[in-house]
Amino acid sequence: MRFRTATFSIIIMSFFGFGSKVKALEVGDQAPVIVAADQNGAEIRLADVYAKGPTLVYFYPKADTPGCTAQACSLRDSFANLSAENLQILGVSRDSSASQKKFQEKYKLPFTLLADLDGKVAEAFGVPSILGMPVSRRQSFLVQGDKVVWKSASAKTGDHAAEVQTALDALK
Repeated sequence: MRFRTATFSIIIMSFFGFGSKVKALEVGDQAPVIVAADQNGAEIRLADVYAKGPTLVYFYPKADTPGCTAQACSLRDSFANLSAENLQILGVSRDSSASQKKFQEKYKLPFTLLADLDGKVAEAFGVPSILGMPVSRRQSFLVQGDKVVWKSASAKTGDHAAEVQTALDALK
C-alpha cells in the first residue's frame, strides 16, 4: 500500500507542476558543462574537472544522512584505488556549501562536494526531482572527455565504489 501512496503522490505532484520535467542523460550523451559552488564556496567549472581525467558525478539526497554517508564513505575508503585510475569525484546534493563542508570534514571525504541549491546541476544531468529532492535518489554518471560513458540510475550506498571500479575496468 505504501508504494501505491508514494506513486500517487508523485503523479499528483507532477501533474500540478511540482516535479521536474528533465530528460535523463544516457550513455553517449554530451556531459553537461555547468558551473557550481563547492563545499568552500569556490566556483567549479565541470568542464575543467572533466579535462583532468575520468570524472564521477554522483547525486545524493542529503548530506550526513545514513545512506548518503554510506555512499560517500564507500568512495572515501576506495579513494586511493580510484585516484590511481586518475578518477575525479564530484558529489552533488541540494545542501548549502556550509553543510557540504561539515559533511566533508566530519567524514574526511577527500573529494569535492557541490552545493546544488537551485537544482541546476541535477537538471543538467537529467536527475528528476520533486520539490527539490531527487526522485531517483542516487544517480551516478561517469564522464570521460566530454561524454557520459557509464550511468547508474540507482547507485548502491555501501558498494558504490565497487560499482564505479567495475565501470572503470570495463572502459579499459
